[in-house]
Amino acid sequence: MPRPVPSPPPRSKRVRGGFVLEAVGIWVVLYPIFTWARLLVTVSADHAFRNAEQIIGWEQRLGIYRELAIQRWSLAYPWFIGFWNVWYGSVHFFAPIITFIALYRFDPTRYTRWRNAYFWMLVPVVICFLFYPLAPPRLLPTSFGFIDTRLLYFGVGKPAAEELRFAFSAMPSMHIAYATWVVFAVWPLVRPRWGKTLLASYPFLVTFGIVVTGNHYFFDAVGGLVAFTIGYALARWRDWWPWRGVRQPRARTRGRTEPAIGSSAVSR
Repeated sequence: MPRPVPSPPPRSKRVRGGFVLEAVGIWVVLYPIFTWARLLVTVSADHAFRNAEQIIGWEQRLGIYRELAIQRWSLAYPWFIGFWNVWYGSVHFFAPIITFIALYRFDPTRYTRWRNAYFWMLVPVVICFLFYPLAPPRLLPTSFGFIDTRLLYFGVGKPAAEELRFAFSAMPSMHIAYATWVVFAVWPLVRPRWGKTLLASYPFLVTFGIVVTGNHYFFDAVGGLVAFTIGYALARWRDWWPWRGVRQPRARTRGRTEPAIGSSAVSR
């Protein structure tokens, strides 16, 4: 099997202010498309609640249904819940931005692949949103015991009417997909051991945050890992095409021809 060919730096590097073009493509074009795709999720609440009961049933059989216990323990500490509300509403937005900037500035040859992986992650995510709508714990009936922490504790904004249109897009957790993407993308750039330790803990902290705030189940986190894996595999796919390592660009010549492969050249 041929070895993968390293990705070239992004074409935007050839122009001044190229990262602005990248930012426009990522945040101005991609985000509206993603939002539009989420708006296609038009299902009944009963369907989303049935899927939630299915997820809870699976977790109970596996012995990992601990979301309610974690949230109830944390509710006694308002400052603690407030911190995770802020974490949930902000970190997943800033971490990818910092990652894009760091890769573009310090590792442009890897930037292209990880940018593409970021895009490709959205494919399985949107498909799952469309075909498996899921009500998050915070929107379940009160008989389940969960609460929406942003309604009662400090946080970044409050649930608005517009947000209810996205309410049943809980599977998979994009927070986990983004967090895993950040770790693998930035890992080679982090040198100190303590830095790598902090970086490796990031997805686990995000997992705790999405659970304690009642926004996701543990299975949603697993779905986020699957979305990341599919996105990265699709981004790497072209690097393993057989002809990538065979076809080589022609050398530019001026009035001369290069000796054929295998022929001997006489040096003067």
